[in-house]
Amino acid sequence: MPEPVVAPESTAGNLSRRGFLGASTAAAGALAAGAAPASAANANSRLRIGFIGPGGRGFGAHVKTLAKLRSEGANIDLVAVSEVYKNQEDTVCDFIKKETGVEAKRYVDYTDMLADKDVDAVCIGTPDHWHAAISIDAMRTGKDVFVEKPMALTLDEAAAMVAAEKRYGRILQVGSQQRSDPAMRQAVEIVRNGWIGEITEIHVDFKGDFAPVSLLAEQPVPADIDYDRWLGPAPWRPYNNERVLGWWAGGWRIFWDYGSRKNGDWGAHHFDIVQWALDMDGNGPVLFVPKGFEGEPYQYHQYANGLKVTASLKGGGPANGAMIRFVGKNGEVKVSRGEIETTPAGLASKIPSSSEFRAYRSNDHRQNWLDSIISRRPPICPATVGASTFDICGLAGIAERLNRPIHWNPEKREITGDPEASRFADYTRRAGYPLPV
Repeated sequence: MPEPVVAPESTAGNLSRRGFLGASTAAAGALAAGAAPASAANANSRLRIGFIGPGGRGFGAHVKTLAKLRSEGANIDLVAVSEVYKNQEDTVCDFIKKETGVEAKRYVDYTDMLADKDVDAVCIGTPDHWHAAISIDAMRTGKDVFVEKPMALTLDEAAAMVAAEKRYGRILQVGSQQRSDPAMRQAVEIVRNGWIGEITEIHVDFKGDFAPVSLLAEQPVPADIDYDRWLGPAPWRPYNNERVLGWWAGGWRIFWDYGSRKNGDWGAHHFDIVQWALDMDGNGPVLFVPKGFEGEPYQYHQYANGLKVTASLKGGGPANGAMIRFVGKNGEVKVSRGEIETTPAGLASKIPSSSEFRAYRSNDHRQNWLDSIISRRPPICPATVGASTFDICGLAGIAERLNRPIHWNPEKREITGDPEASRFADYTRRAGYPLPV
């Protein structure tokens, strides 16, 4: 998140109030049954998917996962690749050829892929600073989108993605896959149905911290990377391998130019589940306080009703070993991926009655996206949902950078009473890389 501008209003809404619960279930099996995706015009009605920036996380999370779904009967083909690393492009294309028999088209410029009428949908696995521009361009050209979390780099980008989703009527799934984890869903139902009483505390654990942002010495640009295109809209910086490295302990994730550090890395997952559990999709907290401010041991954000959500960076915090811990007046829930522990015991297997809240069911985040492309019903994490979660990640990052509390109006999507902080709602994009509309 580098420099100026204040975000426009969001059109975010609450899916549970719009009757979209269970959309994935309603469309389940549609692809395997051969139903034609609304965006596909090809004769055999197969959904044709392209990959943008798939060489890192995108290889395992998108290419391999969708290839597996295809082998299990999903009516899809993996047909195109755009990657700034030549070696990674070769690896991905060789895998697609071996697993599916398809010779994927290769594109140096992702916009050429988006202009290809033989591509119906795209998966975006680039670093965060590219998410918004590619997603908006894809929707503008009629493609449905799966974009990694967090969905944007800045508050204004998130708002622009929501506006584009509405304007172009496309399906966009944000890769906040914990919404498709049964344990997380059960925790949400426990909280939403009041089975542990009024919630008094919420704690999340990021399981580690990143090294401080540091200056890096200039290194020669390797022959196999288009570094200018990797930077894209971000400010120009001298090449260094540590800057572009796509790994979980650091690399580009350390730098504010390309991501939101731990808030974007893990917060995009855990805060997303908290938002869902509190029925706050399309809304959000009003105060963000960084770790260390006036002796605060943990960063936290606070909702208008006074409820705080703390975030611990290095384990051993009040989440008590869980990824997320909800404490209520009558019990508590500790939940991690695939694991849930409740007090009182037995809540993890309790089924909501017909009159109680039942969460949107999705057990596979990418299958849910494919189902939504068929049904044209929103997926479990559309742009409206992803934007509310990103706002928390982005604002917590701004508070961290300024080392002071940030006040936020979630309805107007405005930072209040702080012109300096408002400058971080967007940044000056590098010449030649505007944000599409």
